[in-house]
Amino acid sequence: MWQDWILQLTSGYQKKVMTKLVYVAVLTVVQLGVYVSPLGTWMNLGFQGIDILRNPQAYLLGTRPLCTQLAGLSRGQTKLCYLYRDHIAHVGHGAQLGIAECQWQFRYRRWNCTTVDDSSVFGPVLNIASREAAFTHAISAAGVVHIISRACRDGQLSNCGCSRALRPKNLHRDWIWGGCGDNIEYGYRFTEGFVDVRERENNYMRGSTEQGRKLMNLHNNEAGRRAVIRKTRVTCKCHGVSGSCSLVTCWQQLATFREVGDHLKDKYDGATEVRINRRGKLQLKNPHFNIPTAEDLVYLEESPDYCVNNHTTGSLGTYSRECNRTSPGTDGCNLMCCGRGYNTHKAVLKERCKCKFHWCCYVECKTCTKVVDRHTCK
Repeated sequence: MWQDWILQLTSGYQKKVMTKLVYVAVLTVVQLGVYVSPLGTWMNLGFQGIDILRNPQAYLLGTRPLCTQLAGLSRGQTKLCYLYRDHIAHVGHGAQLGIAECQWQFRYRRWNCTTVDDSSVFGPVLNIASREAAFTHAISAAGVVHIISRACRDGQLSNCGCSRALRPKNLHRDWIWGGCGDNIEYGYRFTEGFVDVRERENNYMRGSTEQGRKLMNLHNNEAGRRAVIRKTRVTCKCHGVSGSCSLVTCWQQLATFREVGDHLKDKYDGATEVRINRRGKLQLKNPHFNIPTAEDLVYLEESPDYCVNNHTTGSLGTYSRECNRTSPGTDGCNLMCCGRGYNTHKAVLKERCKCKFHWCCYVECKTCTKVVDRHTCK
């Protein structure tokens, strides 16, 4: 596919000038031997107020710069915050996008991507190296790639502009490759530097559980970034008198983030269980399964029981969750309620109805009410 040339960026042989500052900052932090607190995550930027992050004067709050006051950032990410101040609001927006998509994709699951009121964002759930943790890392990284790539195109960042992607080989020879495409190359590279530095600045004993989790997170971060690239498309537009299409221009464009979310949800359903070996490498736990690619999700531990409330694992349980009595799927009362049964109650639903258009120019509607059955888990 034409996207493959972008994926070659991950080989390390095609570094661009715009990525050098990122890796200089990462190298500096690694050399300093920075300690990263296990509490908090950079995804918390999605809850810290985009308006504050967008305000240049907000980088001095009291006597401390804003970057040091952003809960959830590691020391390496704080360093990058100073270097790329105009990027941080977009990182927060990307985190918001990823969290919202996670909640949409899991809205009918026992674990529904619920957030908590602290800098860990998802609570103790992320402490378990499960497929849910794999998905949250992937979708959050994908959200940042998506937002940064679009911000470059829109001229909102000082370090990047329109995409400089090469012309696809299968594009019609008479069509013009140009326009201002989404700069996915920059979005990929910046996200790789910002998100992955949290893992790379920690050195763990080879073959340890901590090293296994580090490699798992790095793998899933990469899968999320690649998902954005994989769903990228070529968009073309006709130009000419009366739609004659005498001239066609094409450019690189991001897919909707819902498509990226659907793609990663499929990867979640087919995630591969792995383990860390004594050489410090991830390997299949079951050798009969296929080896995961860089675009697949991997996990180290089985998911906890999400049926009941458990403060240790972070499970909120499914008590009082609404379910569909007639559905055989994950939103059905049988699966959602874990066999405990469900309660049924009547609810009054109000909606607009019998709307009429009046010339000129307004619509008049009536309010209709109906009684519906609602089912919630016991």
